[in-house]
Amino acid sequence: MNEQLTLEVSPVPEPTLDNFIAGQNAEAINTLRTILPGQAVYLWGSPGCGKSHLLKAMAACHQGAYFNHESQPFLASVTFQNTPRLVAIDDIQNLSEDQQAELFSLYNEWKLRKNTSEAFILLVSGDVSPLAMPLREDLRTRLGWELVYRLEQLSDEQRLTALQNRARDKGLQLSHEVTHWIFTHYSRDIAALFNLLDALDAYSLSTRRPITVPLLKAFFIKTKS
Repeated sequence: MNEQLTLEVSPVPEPTLDNFIAGQNAEAINTLRTILPGQAVYLWGSPGCGKSHLLKAMAACHQGAYFNHESQPFLASVTFQNTPRLVAIDDIQNLSEDQQAELFSLYNEWKLRKNTSEAFILLVSGDVSPLAMPLREDLRTRLGWELVYRLEQLSDEQRLTALQNRARDKGLQLSHEVTHWIFTHYSRDIAALFNLLDALDAYSLSTRRPITVPLLKAFFIKTKS
């Protein structure tokens, strides 16, 4: 009888500001490091630029609340009597009409408390600039009430550094041959690279082989079969 191998895959590191590769986004990161209750920031950029990483990192750092369009409940848990120090709403381009209405109310609440002892930090992200965001007009104007930053994609060198840092945090070592093969044959999207690393970690454990170019090739043959 075959025994099923139980895998203990290396845990994925939690998002933090310290394990975010800033690249050209140093100004935005510095702002997030020093942000205070009563301030609001809108981050925007194409998929893979790190918006979700930053919002989750900030929510964890400030014992705040993180939401996206899939959160159940959405913002209903954020009330005057129970408002976290920080509220982060990710990928607002995906919000339904009802969720847009809740975010509109939250912006108004944030504005009302801005200069009081009940002030909180509001972080919002989307895939386009405030003026281009396909939302209700009164909400779209609120996105630009305070600071707005466009997050730039990493260069290939910075993506490589991010991948190596992620591997190190998971207790893995990637040789130059392995990273060269990945960057030659696979997507350069950082989220896809991180997902690949997690899958390779699991495959390496299941086969009891180190992550090498032959293992990479065997992994991709297996996933295509």
